[in-house]
Amino acid sequence: MTISRELVRQTLEFKCPKRVARQMWILPWAHIYESESVKKIVADFPDDIIWDMPVPYKTPPQKTGNLYEIGTYIDEWGCEFTSIRRGYVGEVKKPLVLRENWEDADNIRIPVEMLDIDINAVNAYCAGTDKFVVQTDMIRVFERLQFIRGTSELFIDIAEENEGMREFIKKLHDFNCRAVEVWCKTNIDAVLLMDDWGSQNSLLIDPKTWVSMFKPLYAEYCQIAKKHGKKVFMHSDGCTLQIIPHLIEIGVDAANLQLSCIGVENLAPYKGKLTFWGEICRQHILPNASLDRVQQVVQNIFETLWDNGGCIAQCEFGPGAKPENVYKVFDVWSKLLN
Repeated sequence: MTISRELVRQTLEFKCPKRVARQMWILPWAHIYESESVKKIVADFPDDIIWDMPVPYKTPPQKTGNLYEIGTYIDEWGCEFTSIRRGYVGEVKKPLVLRENWEDADNIRIPVEMLDIDINAVNAYCAGTDKFVVQTDMIRVFERLQFIRGTSELFIDIAEENEGMREFIKKLHDFNCRAVEVWCKTNIDAVLLMDDWGSQNSLLIDPKTWVSMFKPLYAEYCQIAKKHGKKVFMHSDGCTLQIIPHLIEIGVDAANLQLSCIGVENLAPYKGKLTFWGEICRQHILPNASLDRVQQVVQNIFETLWDNGGCIAQCEFGPGAKPENVYKVFDVWSKLLN
């Protein structure tokens, strides 16, 4: 039997895996309100990809509260999230940077302790599983800037090419490069980049600005990963069609995209060039569709984007998703290469 790690690598390299690799994203909401359904799906369709390793920091990062409980959670950077519903991530209501040219950026605490991990412990974890292990600490740029500055103010800063913002991006990028380097010295299989770049219908900023300001940052993370023989996974919600050629160019191996926002047919030109790491529509299909419709959606993705690999069965079990539809997603994928 092909072990998960090998199966995922075959998928990413278009080398005819014997079945479709899979991963279910289980939001805390599902664990709280649909725990029996979660157990059933996990038992019948175990993940091939894992990214929830308990990180063995030598000095635990400073944070308080619980990200998924009602109340206040302060993360490792000092960003304060307020949540009003259990099982959901809250929102940042009090940005750390309020002054126009980021003169108060000293309020930002760069969590350098996250760069000091027990490499031997990570390697032992990787050796103890046959799963494909993705880096636990996500590498974020755009989202981190939003948490620190606030979304509307950040958009203004990007449009005006704010010098204070640019100076802080250098510090953030340096931290991210160091983090990628640290993780790549372990035996993980892939690093994870995560930034939501799309709205429902378009990119959130001018694509030219994305290429000039942000693409070089992601390119350097990919360069570090490739130097160490690691794969690169990236998540980005929304309609991100305009940046997909750039992700391929810089070396992203697998992208978790909202295929329904982009349009599966619009992704056909990238078949065989990028692995589509899900997903299935969370807005309409998972909460509302019939089982027959779920099957049609999965089959269409497979027929349009599969090329001796290049697709990973992935969807998110989160608020509103019908358990039977989530189960059907993985059931259909499991039979497509039989």
